[in-house]
Amino acid sequence: MSIRLENIQKHFGRSQALTSTSLHIDNGELIGLLGPSGSGKTTLLRIIAGLESPDAEAGPRILFGERDVTRVHVRDRRIGFVFQHYALFRHMSVFDNVAFGLTVLPRRSRPSSDEIRAQVYRLLEMVQLEHLAARYPAQLSGGQQQRVSLARALALKPEVLLLDEPFGALDAKVRQDLRRWLRHLHDELGFTSVFVTHDQEEALELSDRVVVMSNGRIEQVDTPDQLYRNPANRFVFEFLGDVNHMEGEVREGVLTCGDAKLHVELPEGRQQLLFRPHEVTLSSSADDIAHLPAIVTSVVPVGAEIRVELTAEWMDQPWLATVRHQEASALGLARGKKVYARPLSWHHYPQSTSASAQGTAQPA
Repeated sequence: MSIRLENIQKHFGRSQALTSTSLHIDNGELIGLLGPSGSGKTTLLRIIAGLESPDAEAGPRILFGERDVTRVHVRDRRIGFVFQHYALFRHMSVFDNVAFGLTVLPRRSRPSSDEIRAQVYRLLEMVQLEHLAARYPAQLSGGQQQRVSLARALALKPEVLLLDEPFGALDAKVRQDLRRWLRHLHDELGFTSVFVTHDQEEALELSDRVVVMSNGRIEQVDTPDQLYRNPANRFVFEFLGDVNHMEGEVREGVLTCGDAKLHVELPEGRQQLLFRPHEVTLSSSADDIAHLPAIVTSVVPVGAEIRVELTAEWMDQPWLATVRHQEASALGLARGKKVYARPLSWHHYPQSTSASAQGTAQPA
């Protein structure tokens, strides 16, 4: 089921939660709504669900396929909703929680008891909890409770599945396992899903496309790969991971900041460059491209890489660099060690426009 949003705007009193927003979600897509608190992502999700109404004066339209559901009540939209805190009935068993939506259907559309039982066990098998059907929510782990919540949402065969911070209350390892499991389930069943998260890794790992939001508006909609490689503006770039900054005056192709110098192809005047930790290389001496002396203040192994923190008088804030174990050993990286940094590539966002430029440090 595709979803099309047109001119969606929302005010709560004098506060504007969403500016005029339009978005198209293809049939079978898994879409992540990503942004900081207050960006409007949960408001947009609740409007899709019918739990909130968009401002009428903006002329909004919400279409599920060709069906206009703008003024359709939430109970008639055929959506499944999974909340962060599970919202399970504590006095009901796992089986009864999953069966609840089916048992309260109008008599004319309610399946028989045998059909309900068969459908519930199919769902519990799908979420790998059939052996816990008789247990109560308090007897389950957080990850198991969230899977029950998902099975309950799927019981009514929704056209659209909506998830609001579905893994936010779980620890890191359980979140990672459930992300893989949800992605597999989504691919197997082929339903259209929209989920809200403020976790960049979660959005990039799970989504077919990510909708990055800020201050009630959409900043960029793209695949995870394109979003990371080609951010539309500075907000997107800085929100999607660690960022190093270098600001200084550019004169005759050299950016100078204190005793640091970097050859760049940029207009004359004050400029700021941004680059990610993996775009920084370290060496024991300067070269013709960069003279960026720094002191190592932290060396932390993270899987196959070493995370290095650098400080210098010319830096406004510490830099981060990621290097391989072999490189770290060859350089003898340790706290207090002097090294020279060099960005292999950089991103530049002019002050007067949201357009971005990318480049590499240039030799003299």
